[in-house]
Amino acid sequence: MGNAMRPRIFGFVFARGGSKGVVDKNIRHLGGEPLIAHTIKCALASGMLDRLIVSTEDEKIAAIAREYGAEVPFSRPAELASDNAPEWLAWRHAIEQVEAFDVFVSLPATSPLRAPQDILSCVNLYLEGDTDMVVTVRHAARHPSFNMVKRDADGYLHLVMPPEGIIARRQDVPPVFDVTTVAYVSSPGFIRAATSVFQGRVKAVTIPDERALDIDTEMDFAFAEFMLGRVGVERSLV
Repeated sequence: MGNAMRPRIFGFVFARGGSKGVVDKNIRHLGGEPLIAHTIKCALASGMLDRLIVSTEDEKIAAIAREYGAEVPFSRPAELASDNAPEWLAWRHAIEQVEAFDVFVSLPATSPLRAPQDILSCVNLYLEGDTDMVVTVRHAARHPSFNMVKRDADGYLHLVMPPEGIIARRQDVPPVFDVTTVAYVSSPGFIRAATSVFQGRVKAVTIPDERALDIDTEMDFAFAEFMLGRVGVERSLV
């Protein structure tokens, strides 16, 4: 494929200032650097993006994003940075602020353990065609047909998705996955036309557990610190 035919791929990091689970989460230091810096560095290292743009309403986040090499060409409106604002509307807003491009890549700052290869895998799967959206998943720790339960009105437990017939082993049920926040890849056209991920044809890249963490709580942050320390030790032994 010649350069003239190469699709224009824009990466976006959506990072708002408000956070209830972890205060100032996106700029809090993890492994010695602001959380958002891990995503920016990984995105730039992937070599796949023509532009890397941070959407935020917070000036501290914007300054750190620029320091690490991302663009912040616009400010996100406050109404799109509230706790109740759908992320999808922030996606649409960002698309409208930049020139025409072909492939939209959202890289949430809350997944600092992703690898550049994860971004490459998602973009390449999208470029194969026959899909409106590529997401990332990991193998679920629980299965709705085996060990996920719900309570009925009388307080008794039932399997979330009862299997057909008798299931003795988890290996005998179809695998299920947790959606992760490592990456989302789509087109500006689909994001304008739809209102949620699963309104379209969705494919997925499976991410190993050690790279699939999504930071939402203090416990998640502590686990991320542990995992970063472990990766550092493993690399030093190679």
